[in-house]
This record gives sequence, structure tokens and C-alpha cells, in this order.
Amino acid sequence: MQSRHDAPQRRSGRRQPDAGVTAEGPPREPGTAAGTLLADKAYSHPSTRARLRALKIKHTIPERSDQIGRRKAKGSAGGRPPSFDPRLYRNRNTVERGFNRLKQWRGIATRYDKYALTYLGSVTLAAIVLHHHVRS
Repeated sequence: MQSRHDAPQRRSGRRQPDAGVTAEGPPREPGTAAGTLLADKAYSHPSTRARLRALKIKHTIPERSDQIGRRKAKGSAGGRPPSFDPRLYRNRNTVERGFNRLKQWRGIATRYDKYALTYLGSVTLAAIVLHHHVRS
């Protein structure tokens, strides 16, 4: 017998927003683009960029040095370089460092918990502790 708590989260293909969370998402710093994907050079392949453009996802991905050289070797047929915003890309480093701090907790890094709810509780506790540690 299922209780109401065992019901799936997704009903109409979209997850219902949690209480207190707006559809616009969390507040952002002024000048940051909403819905921009920040990725490192590993995701700089032209097919990845083409797929992101087809899905109309704004992205900031630095170009690899071999791709720059290949594009320049083609001359005017190489096309223009992809757009890149270094100021926006700096935010990626901040997020990456936050994840690395969370991974210092062994239970989070190994994902040892059996249930997703327990894992979420561990991540939440670690985030709270790290937040208070950084602020003090």
C-alpha cells in the first residue's frame, strides 16, 4: 500500500516548485545572465556548441588552444571566434570551489547513503556548516 508520501514527484512532466521557491529561481547578482551555461574547455567541441545553440541555451565556454590554431589556420574560412565573457566565466570558478568544499565531506563525496532524502540532508547540513564557517 502506498502512502501519499510515496507518490512520484513528477506529474505533468514538470516538477512542482517547493514552497518559497519562485519560478524565477534564486536571486542573482546584477549583471549576470539568467540561464547561461558555464562550462570548461572540455565542453568546447563545436558539436556541443551547436547543440546548445539549437536548444537556445546561452553558454560561456572558453575555446581550446588547438581549436583557436585550427580556426586561424583556415583564415577567413575559419569563421569568427565563439563569444566568450571572461567576467561571467569567473563565476564558474566560485561554484567549482563550493562543490570541492562539499566534496571534502566523505559521505557526500562517496554518495554512500542509500536513500536520496538522506543524501540531501547530508548535503544540506554540510552546506549550512560551510556557510557559517566561511562567514565567520
